[in-house]
Order: sequence, then structure tokens, then C-alpha cells
Amino acid sequence: MHYDTIKNNHNLPHDPFKAIVAPRPIGWIGSCSKAGNYNLAPYSYFNAIADRPHYVMFSSVDIKDSVKNIEETGEFTVSIATEELFDHMNGSSVPAGPEVDEFKLAGLNPKIGNFVSAPFVSEAAAALECKHWKTVDLPNVDRDKGTGNYVIFGQVVGIYINDKFIKDGLFNASAARPLVRLGYMDYGVVGSENTFTKNRPKLGKDGKLEPVKEWDGIYR
Repeated sequence: MHYDTIKNNHNLPHDPFKAIVAPRPIGWIGSCSKAGNYNLAPYSYFNAIADRPHYVMFSSVDIKDSVKNIEETGEFTVSIATEELFDHMNGSSVPAGPEVDEFKLAGLNPKIGNFVSAPFVSEAAAALECKHWKTVDLPNVDRDKGTGNYVIFGQVVGIYINDKFIKDGLFNASAARPLVRLGYMDYGVVGSENTFTKNRPKLGKDGKLEPVKEWDGIYR
């Protein structure tokens, strides 16, 4: 099949776009309003986009509490949602007013960052402390319906890692088992059963790819 995404004439029960662009990491965004109200919400339009310096982004449909708080205070956090925290993460996704503390609602403990004043999930395997850089208002085909897409960019100024997930000097993602978002209402988990290590190839003098060697533990 081949269809026009503006007309969205795929003739399927649901738009397959998010099922195709998968898996996606979940950005569990923590923020605090100027009035001191905590907010926690998961976003599947999330990713790291640079590492010198570290930058992340997430996208929100409409200006939700997370976006309002971040633009008010200039700070936010990203907690890593893991398999054991799924029910808590899912609980924090419920639509609620700005006066509702989703940390409390989902049975989680907030922890204030060392580098920002926004809270992150203390039970998380890792968390990123971020300073707001820019918000980009994306063009939207449904603008006449009052909706929009807003991309929040943030510089990561501090990182928290639960020490039990550091093994041989590396963050052990397979042990942490972070959640990923698929299409529809589907999720996945990153674990040792579905990950592998492979070195990058090199180009030989003959213009052909050399056989890939085992990784020597040095990230280049």
C-alpha cells in the first residue's frame, strides 16, 4: 500500500505511523510550576539529539502542563521508565488538571535534582536534569481545530544513575530494562534477550568493507 499522509487515506482501523517508527524511548518528563505544583507525564515523542553538549527533545500535542511549567521555570527532568515501573508510568499518563501531583497519584517519590529545581522519579534507574533551550511550534494540518505540536529542546546539565545499574564502568541498560513505545497500545522492553554488541566496520584499502572484529570495549 501507499497513501497520502495529509489525507490520511490508509483505510486501516488506525494510523500505522507510530507503529512503523518504533521502538521509541519514553521521556518521563518531570516539571514544577512557579506555584510549586509537581507534574509528571510520559511522552513517546522523545529522544537524545546531541552529546557535546548533551541535548534532548520531546514533543507535546497542545500546550500541556509539562510545556507550561518548562516555559515558566526553564527547567525539567527526564526519568527513565523501566519495566518494573510500568504501572506507575502508565498511571502518570492520566489526563489531570495542573493542581494534580502525578508523582503522588502514581505512587512515586519525587527527588529534586542537583542541578535543577525540577523533580525526577527517585525510583528511576537514571534521570536527566535539563535546562530549557527552545520551544518550536510545528506547522499543523489541524490548526483550525485548535491543536498544535510543540517540540521542547533541553540541554542536559546533570545526570543521575542508580549505581546498581553500572557494570564494568558502563550503564547496564539490559539490567535496567527500559520501556519503549511501539504503535497502538503496545510497549516493549530493552533486555539482554533482545540486544547484542557489534563493532562498526572499517573500509579497506581496496575499497571494500573489512571483516567486522569483536568490540574491544573502546567507544570511538
